[in-house]
This record gives sequence, C-alpha cells and structure tokens, in this order.
Amino acid sequence: MTNIVIYIIIKQTCCVINFIMFNNKTILITGGTGSFGKNFAKFLLKNHQPKKLIIFSRDEFKQFKMAEEMEDARLRFFLGDVRDLPRLERSFAGVDIVIHAAALKQVPTLEYNPTEAIKTNVIGSQNVIEAAINNKARKVLLVSSDKAVHPINLYGATKLCAEKLFVAANSYSPHATLFSAVRYGNVIGSRGSIIETLTASHKATGKVKITHPDMTRFWLTLDQSFELVTFAVKNMEGGEIFVPKIPSMKLKDLFDAIVPAAKKEIIGLRPGEKMHEILLTENESKNALLVGSYFVILPEITSTGNTYKKHHRAGKKLKKDYKFASDTNTAWLTKKNFKDKIKINLL
Repeated sequence: MTNIVIYIIIKQTCCVINFIMFNNKTILITGGTGSFGKNFAKFLLKNHQPKKLIIFSRDEFKQFKMAEEMEDARLRFFLGDVRDLPRLERSFAGVDIVIHAAALKQVPTLEYNPTEAIKTNVIGSQNVIEAAINNKARKVLLVSSDKAVHPINLYGATKLCAEKLFVAANSYSPHATLFSAVRYGNVIGSRGSIIETLTASHKATGKVKITHPDMTRFWLTLDQSFELVTFAVKNMEGGEIFVPKIPSMKLKDLFDAIVPAAKKEIIGLRPGEKMHEILLTENESKNALLVGSYFVILPEITSTGNTYKKHHRAGKKLKKDYKFASDTNTAWLTKKNFKDKIKINLL
C-alpha cells in the first residue's frame, strides 16, 4: 500500500516538477537534428523554460532548416561530430543536462559498415562521457534501443556497448556527473520509419514488401518518448536504464492498418533482423523495479555506494524470470489504435 501511495503522489506532482526541472538550465542534445532530437527540442521550448538549448549535430543543412522553422532566442546550434572529442569539449562548456541521441541506426547499412558504427555509437558515446565529466555537467542521458538487448546485429551490439559505458561512467565521475539511459522500441512518426516506407512504396508500385507476417515490434509515440526522457532525467540517480511499458503489434496488423489495399510480398528476414524484440531480459529483471509505467533497471555492479532508496520506495519487484518481449507482451495495439496514433503523431 505504501508503494502505491508514494507512486500516486509522484504522478500527481510529476507534471509540476517536470515543468520546473529544465527551467533555467542549459541543455544540449547530441543528434539534435534527428527525429527525436528535433521534436524533443520543440517539446522543451514549448513546455519548459530552459536558459539555453544547444543542438549538436554534424548536418549543417538540417541545422539551417531547423533554425528557420524554430525561431527562438534560447536555441543555439553547434556543428560537430561526437567522434570529435575536442569539439564536444567546447560545446559542453556550461551545460547542465545532456541528452545523447546521436547514433548511426540503419541496421542493414551498419552490417556492411561496421567500423563506422563503432566510431559513432561506441567511441562517440565514450567521448560524450569524457566531455561531460570534464565540463562538470550534472546529468547525461543516453537514448538507447530495444536492439541492445540480446543483440544479433551490429547496431544492437554498439548500443549495448554504449549502455555499458554509460552505466560504468558513474564510477569515474569525481564531480558527481550522473549517467543513465533510456531504452525503447519503434517510434510512430519518426523519420525513415516503416510508416513512411510503406506509404511511399504503396504509392509508387501498389505493393509492399513484408519480411514476416508474424514478426512483432514494440511501439510508442513521440510524446511517450518525451515523457520517458523527462521521467528519467528527473528520477535518475546514476546507472539506471529506464524502459517504458509499451504495447506490441504484429507486422501483419500494422501493414493492414497503414496500407490495407496493397499487395503484400513476403521477402523474409533481412540481415541482422529479429522476429521479436526484447526490452527487459530475465537476467535484468532480477535488478529491475516497476515504477508506475516504467521499468527501472538498476546496475548489477556499482562502486558508487548508491542504494537507490528512492526507486525501491516507489517501485515494486518483478516476478522471478520475468521478461518483457514483444511477442509475449500482455498489451497489444489494434489496427484502430494504431491508425489513431498515426493521425495524432503526423498532425
């Protein structure tokens, strides 16, 4: 009962606190011109009062277009690459909160360009850690992926490495910079998503290619990703991985919802592709708590002495050998649910 009461209090005060925690802070988003970064920037500027919001990315044209679209005196742009530590060092000066969203993500492409994936997703993440510690940033949050769990492709492996680096970084921070991560699945309405691909393919040829009709994936909206990041930044004590409890959907149902009239061509799984995704493993569940609608995975090994009392007070333990996978999920999106979410996120 105590846990429930505490959680209700957290939920009731969450909105008020969330509006305060970014206020008068200098925030930097790596990969800030990507789908998440750009839309999270809009969310911050609309709903919060940051002192300054820095967009760090390597694409000058996207920065130019973003500056045109989002005229705001608090917005700054920093051209650079996370592979370049000196450039990160300069951009992190005076920064309070870092959201590390920069990454190479295209699974088939990275299978054939492995060194590029490692340079950006692994070495780049370590560079973010070094720059944050050296500049005494307060909180640094990694945006990870469900593909980091039991990875079978290089993208997932690099994200797993990035998670491990961020968890371990808390032991190397003399100025108490906190490092944590969020991990989630597919985002409805993100750039280059399956929705865009299917729609374009159907318009061009009248047919779509489907890997396997029984394939399942986790889905969340952009707003849900913002809520997750906000929750993590507010509640992080260093070393946690925050995972949203989100619904799944079969690929066949998704296709029927988006392009019901299209002819479907089954092509089989692509290199490095899974039938189903996992967001929380049985091994991780031993150290995880359910806090409201989020799983909070606590580090298995910590040298910081942190006991995570706040999470233990607000959360509850999971059942033995619990696993959160897209095919065994208890929450599923219907075709109508998905259509409604598409409309909301594409407005």
